[in-house]
Amino acid sequence: MNMQNIPTPLELPPTTVKPEWIDFNGHMNVAYYLLAFDEASETLDAFLGLSPEYRAQTNNGTFAGDIHISYRQEVKEGDPLRMTGRVINCDSKRVHYWLEMFHATEGYLAATAEYMILHIDMSVRRVSPMAPDLADWIGKVSEAHAALGTPEGLGKVMNVPSK
Repeated sequence: MNMQNIPTPLELPPTTVKPEWIDFNGHMNVAYYLLAFDEASETLDAFLGLSPEYRAQTNNGTFAGDIHISYRQEVKEGDPLRMTGRVINCDSKRVHYWLEMFHATEGYLAATAEYMILHIDMSVRRVSPMAPDLADWIGKVSEAHAALGTPEGLGKVMNVPSK
């Protein structure tokens, strides 16, 4: 695949807010944002070549090293969700990506998730370099996605502002 064929951003599978995802406040519970993002990220992983087939063939996989979710606007039971993903950066051992969750019909940004994924040698369960061709491919995706600019909130640090 050449650079012109890399979707920017990558559209991930849509979902709908399920009744069991609703908390006592009448909106989607924080835990289910992670579930929805995680399920959507499987498509991004597969596009990058980090699929279950990759794990079976190479005995390498991925672990989440860090995830930061930002909740922008609530979603409620039955709301349709549209998800997108993009690669921010990578090296031979890590992939940094960004996911966005939108209300599919109203269009507002509901939440973002920033991931740092670690490439793991499953035989020793330690971070290890991926094959150069795989790292090169993910680098090309990152280059294509750079055209989208830096997402607002990337690398956000939590704090309480001083008075």
